[in-house]
Amino acid sequence: MNNLKKILNVEQIRATDIYSIKKHSISSLALMEKAARSFVNALRKQDLASKKILVICGAGNNGGDGFAVCRLLRDQRIDASAVLVKFRETLSKDCEVNKNKLQEITVLDASSPIPDFSDFDIIIDAIFGSGLNKPVEGFVARVIEAVNNSGREIYSIDVPSGLFCDTVSESEYIIKANLVISFQRPKLSFFFPENSAYVGSWEVVDIGLNETFIQQQKSTNFILDQDVSKYVIPRHRQSHKGTYGHALLMAGSYGKMGAAVLSAKACLRSGVGLLTAKVPKCGYQILQIAVPEAMCLTDEHLDFLTTLPELKNYNSLGIGPGIGKDALTLKMLKSLLATKLPPLVLDADAINLISENPALANMLPENTILTPHIKEFDRLVGISKSTPERFKKQKAFSKKHKCIIVLKDANTCISSPEGMRYFNTSGNHGMATGGSGDVLTGIITGLLAQKYKPLEAAIIGVYFHGKAGDQAVRHRSYSSLIASDIIEQLNIEHS
Repeated sequence: MNNLKKILNVEQIRATDIYSIKKHSISSLALMEKAARSFVNALRKQDLASKKILVICGAGNNGGDGFAVCRLLRDQRIDASAVLVKFRETLSKDCEVNKNKLQEITVLDASSPIPDFSDFDIIIDAIFGSGLNKPVEGFVARVIEAVNNSGREIYSIDVPSGLFCDTVSESEYIIKANLVISFQRPKLSFFFPENSAYVGSWEVVDIGLNETFIQQQKSTNFILDQDVSKYVIPRHRQSHKGTYGHALLMAGSYGKMGAAVLSAKACLRSGVGLLTAKVPKCGYQILQIAVPEAMCLTDEHLDFLTTLPELKNYNSLGIGPGIGKDALTLKMLKSLLATKLPPLVLDADAINLISENPALANMLPENTILTPHIKEFDRLVGISKSTPERFKKQKAFSKKHKCIIVLKDANTCISSPEGMRYFNTSGNHGMATGGSGDVLTGIITGLLAQKYKPLEAAIIGVYFHGKAGDQAVRHRSYSSLIASDIIEQLNIEHS
């Protein structure tokens, strides 16, 4: 799935700019103009006609983008002013050209008082771009602090000033943008929870950089967006339930049968042909009534799972939602991992049992899919001080155990045994609700049964799980969204 869009680091972004300028025989100034126009076009979604806008520009090329944006807004008869934050004596060549195309520019330097930015309705941030590699300090830090304290809407050009693109920024002086309009690709740091205060939301605009060159770069980081739908296999008219596989779901315990129900319903919505759910005896009537489309096997124990069914007739197996951590359930999991298995998904307490019994990790079949949230993952590999450290551990665990880790978060990150990472762009904070993970387990288990490769199942499942959440929130508020809403809006389809 390496045809998905790659995320580039700072050096690769710079190389892409240079290559695109040479390949397409355009000047860097013309590329800057195109970037500025793309930014302004993206702002058409906002109501700017009656707004007073300030564009705060630095001395580099990001500042040149800002001056060009100010000019283009003025051409549309929008009230736009420009400020130059002169943190060095000389401006970049293209920045100088675009500054000179404007009149009535305010210049701020180290000796200037910091203005009251609350006089404006919207502030466009163009102080620093993607090349920043050290924390902001001095009078520029005071400018950024004043912008953040203004209480105004802030839109950043390409990247919030002060934010590092490839890692977590240590400075407290970073623009807190309500919206970032990024050029050609999002930056890796947009996916770090530590940076959520600086990247309220983001979108990407095409500025004409050479896509072939981008995809040829040696990057192990990819974006999950609408391109994922290309990997969905269309259903054929001449097919039957056997065509789409038979999944086995082992889930539930006394008081946690809801997890089994949610996971089972989601598995069926994934398009699987047949589903059998193995539940404790206490869950038999619950499952048969709540999910009549599923077949049901019951364990010999009343309250939790203790035994394995015959596995040879199943095309995939999902285990973990609501199963608890009883000693007999642990014994069953050990037996399971020692058995020849169909493609496997481990979630929730199945992962927690491995965390408490680390030797089990060495028994994981190749290409097993684990779907922990951050706390479950930290229990598995140890607490991390930062997201980059956690991602590093995630990649190492996937490589060592030849498994796929679906690290669930606002931007879920999937790691493969080959060292690739895939960052999801669908979904919303309304999905931070109990049962959402059980739904994802069911979806991925169902996709595996349909003969998708494990990495494909994880990627397709994560993206469409998030997309269903985005569709559901159109009918519910973020706070009202529940896991069942996600299932009802699930539509996995090819495009």
